[in-house]
Amino acid sequence: MKKKVGIRFKSAGKIYDFDAGAFVLNCGDCVIVETEKGLGFGFVASNPKLIKKKDNRKPLKKVFRIASELDFQQRNKNKEMEQQAFACCINYIKQLNLAMNLFSVESSFDASRLTFFFTSEGRVDFRQLVKMLVKQFRVRVEMRQVGIRNQAKMCGGIGRCGRELCCSLFMEKFDPVSIRMAKKQGLSLNPTKISGQCGRLMCCLTFEDATYRNLKKSFPKIGKIVQTANGKGKVVRHNVICNRISLRLNNGTEIETGLDTIIKEQ
Repeated sequence: MKKKVGIRFKSAGKIYDFDAGAFVLNCGDCVIVETEKGLGFGFVASNPKLIKKKDNRKPLKKVFRIASELDFQQRNKNKEMEQQAFACCINYIKQLNLAMNLFSVESSFDASRLTFFFTSEGRVDFRQLVKMLVKQFRVRVEMRQVGIRNQAKMCGGIGRCGRELCCSLFMEKFDPVSIRMAKKQGLSLNPTKISGQCGRLMCCLTFEDATYRNLKKSFPKIGKIVQTANGKGKVVRHNVICNRISLRLNNGTEIETGLDTIIKEQ
């Protein structure tokens, strides 16, 4: 039976399924695969699995070969070309006075195409820029405008937690993030404290939201009157991580107590 293998082209990019053929592949192996735009250089992200009949409707592109020393040399040449193209494009952008922020250049494996990634607040007329780049490098040129989050994912960096950015480390796609998530998690609503390197709300608010919602099911709602071993009062705050609540007593003082001290709710 045929086997499929998951291939990534970028460290935190999407995993694509390919026909493994007769190759014996393991996670981390570098391979050359067939893509819609020609051959591509990728690495094995998930071990080969048998293709089930229900998944065998659409034919998969094939793994062309395991990467050789010549393929690694070609990849290094492509990186040098990308650096040259980046510097050249920056120079042309300044000459044409275009309002765009170029941050990355990618070359196809056969060096027949250059893709320039940039951000901009509005639309940019880059037709003259493309003509200058084509004349300089004699390859097909594609300009791609992306959002600020995609820029952070592609460039990488260190978050305020001191670790590598989640989007560039393991996230394959961006999920919606809302200020309500930060409020539910008891975080400061100061935008500077809950925003990532991209200036948008931190992505970790999303994948931690479900955990906080599950933990809060056992908490009395804010505003409820509860009787505890330490006294009777109104719930004013939740400390979900420590499994504690803050109460305002009848005399106006506030105390923090554990959930296990609650006798009854009113």
